[in-house]
Amino acid sequence: MDRALHYNYKVVKQFTIATVVWGVVGMLVGVFIAAQLAWPALNFDIAWLSYGRLRPLHTNAVIFAFGGSALFATSYYVVQRTSQVRLFSDALAAFTFWGWQIVIVAAAITLPLGYTSGKEYAELEWPIDILIALVWISYAIVFFGTLVKRKVPHIYVANWFYGGFILAVALLHIVNSAAMPATLGKSYSAYTGVQDAMIQWWYGHNAVGFFLTAGFLGMMYYFIPKQAERPVYSYRLSIVHFWALIFTYMWAGPHHLHYTALPDWTQSVGMVFSLILLAPSWGGMINGIMTLSGAWHKLRTDPILKFLVVSLSFYGMSTFEGPMMSIKTVNALSHYTDWTVGHVHAGALGWVGFITMGSIYYLIPRLVGKKEMWSTRMIEVHFWMATIGIVLYIAAMWIAGVMQGLMWRAVNSDGTLTYTFVESVKATYPYYVIRFTGGLLYLTGMIMMGYNTLMTMRDGEKVEARIPAIVPAHA
Repeated sequence: MDRALHYNYKVVKQFTIATVVWGVVGMLVGVFIAAQLAWPALNFDIAWLSYGRLRPLHTNAVIFAFGGSALFATSYYVVQRTSQVRLFSDALAAFTFWGWQIVIVAAAITLPLGYTSGKEYAELEWPIDILIALVWISYAIVFFGTLVKRKVPHIYVANWFYGGFILAVALLHIVNSAAMPATLGKSYSAYTGVQDAMIQWWYGHNAVGFFLTAGFLGMMYYFIPKQAERPVYSYRLSIVHFWALIFTYMWAGPHHLHYTALPDWTQSVGMVFSLILLAPSWGGMINGIMTLSGAWHKLRTDPILKFLVVSLSFYGMSTFEGPMMSIKTVNALSHYTDWTVGHVHAGALGWVGFITMGSIYYLIPRLVGKKEMWSTRMIEVHFWMATIGIVLYIAAMWIAGVMQGLMWRAVNSDGTLTYTFVESVKATYPYYVIRFTGGLLYLTGMIMMGYNTLMTMRDGEKVEARIPAIVPAHA
C-alpha cells in the first residue's frame, strides 16, 4: 500500500478515541466537584480531593483534553479531505498526539498535588507549558504544511477557522505563559500587578474566543453541511463571519475586569468590542442554521443532526448573553455570582459539547468502515439526556446567580447589609443540588457515548481511504 495515496486516518482515530475517553473523565470530575458544593464533606478532608485542586483539573480536562482532542481529530480529518492530500508529516502528527496526551496526564498529576501558576485556564507550570508550545508548533506545521501541498486551489472556510484558532492559541499561550522558573514545580509570572491581570484575561477570554469558538466553528462549517447533505447557506457570509470574529474577539478580554484596578477606559473598550461581537456571532449561527434549508425533515430521524443544530442554538444564546453581561451595569449584578457559571456552561455543554459529540458521532463509523454507529437509538437517548441536563444546569445557575447578586446588593434603610454572605450561600443550596442533577444527566449521556463508541469500534476494520486521483468539484 502506497501511504502517499491514502489519507492518514490513524492519528484522527487516536484523537477521536481520546476525545471520548477524556470527555468521560473531565465530566466525571466536574460532577464530583458539583456534588462537593452541595455536600462539602465529599472532599473527605483530603487536600488533593478538595474543590480548589479539582476545579482546575476539571476545566483543563474538559477544555484541553476533551475539546482539544476533538479539535485535533476533526482538523486533521477536514484538512485532508478538503485539500485532497495526506497530512504533511505523519511523524509530527504522531508527536502531536502523544505529546498532547503527556500534557494531559501531567496536568492530571500536578494539579491535584497543588502545582499551579494560579492563572485561569493556564494553571500548568512551566515545564508542561514548554511541552504545550512544542506540540502546538508541530500542530501548526502539520496543518499549514498540508494546506500548502493541497491539490485544490480553494481553501475551504472550515480551514480558515482552524488556521485562525491554531495561530491565535500559539500567540496567546506563549505570551501569557512567560514566566521566571524558581524550581521545577514553581515559577513566577513575567508580568506584575494589573498588567498581569490584563494579559491573563486577554488570554483567558481568547481561550474561549479561539480555542472554544473559532476552532469549533471549523467543525460547524464542515460537519453540518456534510450531515445535512446541503451546501453552506452563504459562503460569502462565512468569510465575513471569519474576519469579523477574529478581529473583534481579541479586544474583549477586559470585560472580565470590570470594577477592578484596570483603567476605566480599558474596561470600556472591552465592553464595546464585546457588544460588537454579537453581530458576527449571530451571523455565523444563522448561517449554520439556514444550511438546513430544505433538510429540516431530517431532524426527525437523525440524532447526529440534532446535536449539531442544537449546538448552534446554544452558540447563539451564549453569544447574546456574553455581550449583555459585559455591560457594566449588568456586570455589577452578575460579577462573581453563579450567573457567570451558568453562562460558561451554556457555551461549554451546549455549544462545545454538542458540536463535538455530533462531529465525533459522524467520524467514528467512517474511521472503522461502518455505515453508522452501533446504536442510533442510544444517540437519540444521549441527546435528550444531555439537553435536559443542560437546561437543569444553566437554569439553576441563572436563578442562583441573579438571587446572589440581589442579596449581596440589598441594604437596609440605615445602609447596613440586609443579608450576610452565609445567608446567600444557604439560599443557593437547592440550586447546587439541581446543578449536580443536571451534570449527572450530562455525564450519563457521555458514558453512553463511550459505550456506543466501544461497540462500534470493537469489530471495526482498519480503513485506508484512498485520495481521489481526480479532484471533484466538492470535497
